Amino acid sequence: MVPTLSAAFLRFAKSEQFAGILLIGCTVLSLALANSPVGGAYLGLWRIELGPLTLEHWINDALMAVFFLLIGLELERELYVGELSDLRSALLPAFAAVGGMAAPALLHFALNAGSSTQAGFGIPMATDIAFALGVLALLGPRVPPALKVFVVAFAVIDDLGAIVLIATVYTSGIAMGWLAGAIGIFVALLLLNRPLRVMSLAPYLIGGVAMWVCLLNAGVHASIAGVMLAFAIPFTSRVDGTESPSARLEHALHKPVAWIVLPFFALANTGVPIDPGALALLAAPNSLGIVLGLVIGKPVGVALMCALAVGLRVSALPPGVRWAHIVGAGLLGGIGFTMSIFITNLAFADTAFVNSSKLAILLASLAAACLGAAWLRLFAR
Repeated sequence: MVPTLSAAFLRFAKSEQFAGILLIGCTVLSLALANSPVGGAYLGLWRIELGPLTLEHWINDALMAVFFLLIGLELERELYVGELSDLRSALLPAFAAVGGMAAPALLHFALNAGSSTQAGFGIPMATDIAFALGVLALLGPRVPPALKVFVVAFAVIDDLGAIVLIATVYTSGIAMGWLAGAIGIFVALLLLNRPLRVMSLAPYLIGGVAMWVCLLNAGVHASIAGVMLAFAIPFTSRVDGTESPSARLEHALHKPVAWIVLPFFALANTGVPIDPGALALLAAPNSLGIVLGLVIGKPVGVALMCALAVGLRVSALPPGVRWAHIVGAGLLGGIGFTMSIFITNLAFADTAFVNSSKLAILLASLAAACLGAAWLRLFAR
């Protein structure tokens, strides 16, 4: 029998779908304002300095740390009690995620190796869970419940890969003293979790802010503090009849992230002036690598690695899921958006490359959403 979705997963999907709709609206608004008579003032708004950082950097470094905290909490839950808690069930989305990251990165690298845009190889590696689930929701009963769980699982692992990439590749000169301070705070939080079993959220949140400050000054992207904090917060199924601190915080963060963090990120980062120069760069190797990586590399990588996992008998297709569904899921994996734009900001300092990359991401994500929806509607009944 095809398994039904749990109430918790349905709540999660509903939140992500709403986030996707809101993101689309903010993106359209940002693009319209950036290319209107008030475009200069709109773009200048995000460069206003507020203390040590500009408004844009507060959003990308501070608010996005909250987004990464939520991703870390979701990943922690999946590892303990979700789809990733069982090794055999986790292997198929894990293989899919590896293929969905490797193939797009190799496509981009093949087109840009040795050039000034080589650093953009990580841009087409990401998958946006919110948009992918939003498209699946539009298809209704045509999509088996197990496919939605599969997409979430491989997208979460994909996000983990992006986080590792940001922490190891897209960093500036590292200040070892500040980095040592962040690691020291992380170890202290782990001690509060395991041996001491402190269940109050307050000391973890205070430590998380201190860790964020240390990473910001260390040269490692400060948003990584969110993921580190997530894995320091205690997770248990029940604590004296109440939800664990991790579960409580995850539940509390869903709406703020969906309604505040991601919309502000879209407004601050998708205001791209569409001028002849930006359009000309869409034919450049960097933009082609992003588009081909997301639209072609993603589904090819996902399908091939899933075929390898099933062929080696290390995993099997979920109940009710056929190979046509896997291909459709791979196409939807090409909706990069949030994480792809985030990596773009880290990969390039040149405004022209940043803007052309964002345009390529928007076009590729739109194409991936349309192709994925059409494929599942026609071939995956």
